[in-house]
Amino acid sequence: MRILAHLAVLLAALSVSAPAAWSLDKPTGPVILTVKGKLATPNVGETAQFDLAMLEKLAGRTGKMKTPWTEGETEFSGPLVRSVLTAAGAQGNTLLVRAINDYFATVPAEDALKHETILATRANGKLMSVRDKGPLFLIYPFDLEPGLYNEAYFSRSVWQIKEIEVKP
Repeated sequence: MRILAHLAVLLAALSVSAPAAWSLDKPTGPVILTVKGKLATPNVGETAQFDLAMLEKLAGRTGKMKTPWTEGETEFSGPLVRSVLTAAGAQGNTLLVRAINDYFATVPAEDALKHETILATRANGKLMSVRDKGPLFLIYPFDLEPGLYNEAYFSRSVWQIKEIEVKP
């Protein structure tokens, strides 16, 4: 519950300060992620759209880990989910993470604060193609928190992500 309160304070602060402090640039390359819902800093209509270059400028991490979807250890890198939500000025408690084929998972927004979740753009240093679960793959920090290696978090690990909808 304290994490939800922390997230609410963080997002409330964003909604007050973000529009005056900065605005999200418009993508200049192909859009690979659209964030929609209640946003303080949309950049295209009421959505926040990101191209690869925009995502790669955000705070991120690299982690080498085993997953149920890859063989051996794989090094994933990309922006932290919380960095993307902060850039968009997202305000909500639930994320509907939607794939290219319209599969979606419901992810608690607190996962972005509580865990070092990555929107992976690269696997083993190479951009992830649609064929290889790209362009974006939600990766939990199985390397940092082995207790996350279970079905509850596997089911939230959407690949071929195209959109994140922020819900109340």
